[in-house]
Amino acid sequence: MEIWINPACSKCRGALGVLDAEGADYTVRRYLEDVPTPDEIREVLERLGLEPWDITRTQEPVAKELGVKEWPRDAEHRDRWVEALSAHPKLIQRPIITADDGTAVVGRSEEAVRDALSR
Repeated sequence: MEIWINPACSKCRGALGVLDAEGADYTVRRYLEDVPTPDEIREVLERLGLEPWDITRTQEPVAKELGVKEWPRDAEHRDRWVEALSAHPKLIQRPIITADDGTAVVGRSEEAVRDALSR
């Protein structure tokens, strides 16, 4: 199990607390420092069953600068979104937990973190 975190994020710290309380075996990826490649983002999206716009933090200043809210949300423009997430990792929703069964969850609630633990 791996968890992508921003240490300054309270949701990330909460997810780590749940994982620690449950004695989970996991690795931490500080994704702002160890930036995911476009291929890694595609893999996580596949595991999540989501599209890149589903995990984009559209209220971030860089999102507003790029105008991502106006970008088309379709297969033709998917790579543009993925490239933006890799180029600007602050846009990635957090925390993302990759579960042992090959799936992943966005662990913004205790329930979601526990769901990842149960997989």
